[in-house]
Amino acid sequence: MARAGDIGTASLVYEAAMALGAVAHDRSELVLACRQLIEHRPSSGPLVWLAARMLTGPDPGSEAWDAAEMIERDKTVHEVTHALPGDTSVVVVGAGELVGKALLARGDIEVFVADTVGDGDALLYRLDVADRLAVDVPLAGIGQAVLQADLVLLETDLLGPETAISSIGSLQAAAVANAAGIPIWLVAGVGRCLPQSMWEPLRDMVISDEPWEDLHELVPIELITSVIGPGGAIPASEAKFRTDCPVVPELFR
Repeated sequence: MARAGDIGTASLVYEAAMALGAVAHDRSELVLACRQLIEHRPSSGPLVWLAARMLTGPDPGSEAWDAAEMIERDKTVHEVTHALPGDTSVVVVGAGELVGKALLARGDIEVFVADTVGDGDALLYRLDVADRLAVDVPLAGIGQAVLQADLVLLETDLLGPETAISSIGSLQAAAVANAAGIPIWLVAGVGRCLPQSMWEPLRDMVISDEPWEDLHELVPIELITSVIGPGGAIPASEAKFRTDCPVVPELFR
């Protein structure tokens, strides 16, 4: 997943579109290049979405640039920014790219940042520089932070019909919030919602046989209250109807 200090998703998809566009005239070469790209970064739904569009569209080159433009014009940050209630406190896990941008745009939100994989410092720094109220929460304190907050705000780059893949610690935050009746919003921007047959092989690449050692984990949609994307907030149970990613089995060996 794109994180603070890492290349943003828009730049990632743009660079991938340029690289894949160079071999778009040869389908076998394009398939190979797409596979290599996905294997290098299996936690990025937008890359899979880009590859699937190129392999199923009538003009792979045009599909690449259309996809890159859609990512660049993603309205999800705008939707999250305006959906957040005023004078509230939220828990975030890690430094989600879209969530971070939305929180930086608001000056009336207290943010509990659970730094679970070492990327929280970057978000904390950006919030501090912008004179936002932010609290550094260690992994062991996620549960207590959730109980002090009004909302849990998670982010995913890989959303399937029943489960999302998010930063480690997200499941704990969601479970505690669900038990306490605290709303849990899941942010999923353009290109993140995938059909089950495309999501499953990525899950197997991202989640290992020792999931407690991974950087990501599975969060059941049944724990989520709402999913927010470019079209605004919808009930979590309806998120699976947002997918626009074609099914391309040959992307996975």
